Amino acid sequence: MKILVSDSLSQEGLTILKESGFDVIVATGLSEDQLVEKIKDVDALVIRSGTQVTARVIEAADRLKIIGRAGVGVDNVDTEAATKKGIIVSNTPDGNTLSAAEHTFAMLMAMARNIPQACASLRSEKWERNKFTGVELNTKVLGVVGLGRIGAEVIKRAQSFNMTILGFDPFVSEERAKSMGVTLATVEEICRKSDFITVHTPLTKETTNIINTDMFNIMKPAARIINCARGGIINEDDLAQAVESGKIAGAAIDVFVEEPPLGSNLLKSDKIIVTPHLGASTVEAQVNVAIDIAYEIISVLNGEGAKSAVNIPSVRPEVMEVISPYVRLAETSGKIAAALIGSSYDKIELAYNGEIAGKDVRTVTLAALKGALQVAVGTGVNYVNAPGLAKSRGVEVSEKKSETSDEYASVFTVVVSGGGKSATVKGTAVGNDIKIIQIDKIRADIYPSARMIFADHINKPNVIGPCCQILGENNINISGMQVGYVKIGEPTIMVISVDSDVPEDVLKRLTTVDGVLSAKIVAV
Repeated sequence: MKILVSDSLSQEGLTILKESGFDVIVATGLSEDQLVEKIKDVDALVIRSGTQVTARVIEAADRLKIIGRAGVGVDNVDTEAATKKGIIVSNTPDGNTLSAAEHTFAMLMAMARNIPQACASLRSEKWERNKFTGVELNTKVLGVVGLGRIGAEVIKRAQSFNMTILGFDPFVSEERAKSMGVTLATVEEICRKSDFITVHTPLTKETTNIINTDMFNIMKPAARIINCARGGIINEDDLAQAVESGKIAGAAIDVFVEEPPLGSNLLKSDKIIVTPHLGASTVEAQVNVAIDIAYEIISVLNGEGAKSAVNIPSVRPEVMEVISPYVRLAETSGKIAAALIGSSYDKIELAYNGEIAGKDVRTVTLAALKGALQVAVGTGVNYVNAPGLAKSRGVEVSEKKSETSDEYASVFTVVVSGGGKSATVKGTAVGNDIKIIQIDKIRADIYPSARMIFADHINKPNVIGPCCQILGENNINISGMQVGYVKIGEPTIMVISVDSDVPEDVLKRLTTVDGVLSAKIVAV
């Protein structure tokens, strides 16, 4: 079997591949045409960010079993095309965890002691000791927004400096936080009470600009903030203004909305330390991801399976043909249920009824976990790590099967619950299409779309029209609408498919319509 390495890879990873007994071909800088030609008789492809693995490349691959990305992001891979062809796409999600955590702490300490500014001053032959007096970390409050792998490693290091930790993560339980030595708090509480604030969340609709002028206005004047996660979590213009006006003492930023951030206001203040996205740029991290992906490739080619697949693990074509719509239904239903509960949860219950109960539904279960957990954790959740992430967050997962069904030939149900609340989504497949047939106790007939507004309301006249009018006034196109089946005067749900994002203020306006109880946007 052949392994093609089409991007530069650390020697340690290449050595492992070459000693594996497979034929290893290193050919970098290939055009799409060249890759199409070379991929025909290749069993595994190893890439970094330079190679674009398009649908055309995947279609040309007659023997390809796995595409391995030495790194986290797989934006350069047409994952959907790979999945349809039964090709595993794997990444290396853990290889840069320590590197990113250490860079965060390096930025924190450099900011606390004004190290870059003092270095620049001395290089210009100035001796300004009083100008660069810093602050100690001892007994200071560190606010951590996002308590995933990297956030947890930052917390461990902060605790060794005798710092008090406040943490925000809507999907981490009190018990889990306590075991980490963290006091849970809201983002607002963190901003009010912290001396240092660091963010470690994925960039989602909910986390975009989560720290902005409103948050800067309530921070201590001596507060300092760090972003080594994703550009856009902190509003860059608001941050530059807050530092320049003296609302906060400083910032340290490694990631930007646009990279390189040429012309950004963040580069203009000597109170803001900036680095060019170096979170994963250590020798060890580059070696780690190369080693991790090498072993992943070898494992798959030896028939031992993938540990870090970001798509569906390879299944027999005849099995995939049967379960494919239910995989999509499960992931969609998981996302909807987790979004509707709107808070932390500790239980995910899955039920299979009818013909689907007699099939191999392991991949369907993984899809449901992936969908539900992505709402909490972000796009880093995949079909392989979803069970481990659920376990690490204290989420109990259960599964029931019954080969009888009173309504459709096959029905899939997911229930997400916690904190005294729950959300139930039940659906089925109609040919290759998927349909939601029940939300909580309300019967429905919903064909999911990419973006949907879920609005709880009272079934009565003059509700749907005003909602549509508000969306129209804000230039939001409606592509479809379904309403739950209940009697007049009873609570029900309205699902509006829209063609664009819906701003928060527009969602709030919908709740001003008489009879509308709540409105949430769900992206699937």
